[in-house]
Amino acid sequence: MNGQNRADVTPGIKVAVILKKDQRSGTKTEGVVKDLLTNSSFHPHGIKVRLEDGQVGRVCEIL
Repeated sequence: MNGQNRADVTPGIKVAVILKKDQRSGTKTEGVVKDLLTNSSFHPHGIKVRLEDGQVGRVCEIL
């Protein structure tokens, strides 16, 4: 799953996100979702989340 649908992303699941600073390179960061920051049900670039370590990024893959 690609993380574009909010219904697929829930707190506690392991995901790969692309952080704002890594958008050009596309470097993925893995972590566990703490909070969902996108309110809409769909986002073409991925749902924005806060990981448990505090980093914020858009979900590119659900692991």
